[in-house]
Amino acid sequence: MVVEDVFEKLQSLQDILSEKIGLERDIGEIPKLLDTQEELLARLKKSFIEKNQDYEKAKLSEGDFRNLLAQAESDREKAEKNMDSISTQREYEALDKEIRDAAEKEQQYRKELLREERVLSDLDEQIKQSESLIEQQEKDLEERRAGIEAEVSEKKAQVAALEGEEQSLIPGLDPEVLFKFERIIRNKGGQGIVAIKGGVCMGCHMILPAQFANLVRKQEEIVFCPYCSRILFYEESEQGDEEFFNNEDAGSLADLDDMDDDEYDEDEEEEEKVNIDYEE
Repeated sequence: MVVEDVFEKLQSLQDILSEKIGLERDIGEIPKLLDTQEELLARLKKSFIEKNQDYEKAKLSEGDFRNLLAQAESDREKAEKNMDSISTQREYEALDKEIRDAAEKEQQYRKELLREERVLSDLDEQIKQSESLIEQQEKDLEERRAGIEAEVSEKKAQVAALEGEEQSLIPGLDPEVLFKFERIIRNKGGQGIVAIKGGVCMGCHMILPAQFANLVRKQEEIVFCPYCSRILFYEESEQGDEEFFNNEDAGSLADLDDMDDDEYDEDEEEEEKVNIDYEE
């Protein structure tokens, strides 16, 4: 296949692959949108369980104080009835103290009981609110999940359609070039083939040697940018080819050739000098 035709195919393939890769990335990212909502639901459920546990503890504590209060009331009433049967001052003082102690305990237990009843009431209200919030959150999550599944399904259908277009362009292209091309597109923001213009790679904006640019211009083979690895194709610069492809400014490749010639001349001069000294 003519390289020019390959470039045309690659440019069309670039659009398809770029869109497909973007869709695949979306398909992978979309489920993550549920993570925050699922974490919130998990925290709500955990809090609901903890509140229920606190409620049960408060319920037991309320029962204990209710029993203690009933016992204190019984002790006070029993002591008050015994007042009618006392005959000495000492018995009166002892029984009076028993009544006062029972009354103090009764008052203390009543306060504790009221406190536990308030705690139970607050916890009951919180549990009802949590239950309602969990129910609403589960409903929202289910709706969101259904919407996401529909969106993912739609994007998968788009990917399948793009893969069909991709397969129609693949015949005649080198599998190794295709492999590198797709990898470059994934790593280089959707750009796998770019122009070289004015001596500059339009992908990474690095200046390239003129001999290298000439190789791209000939369009005899697939050439990759030595800096960004993108496939290069020639595009005429606004300054014109003469200015662009001047071998005097060829860069590293031309410089290497000149340097080799200079080193060769210096070696010959050194060798001649050694021979003259030896003859003398």
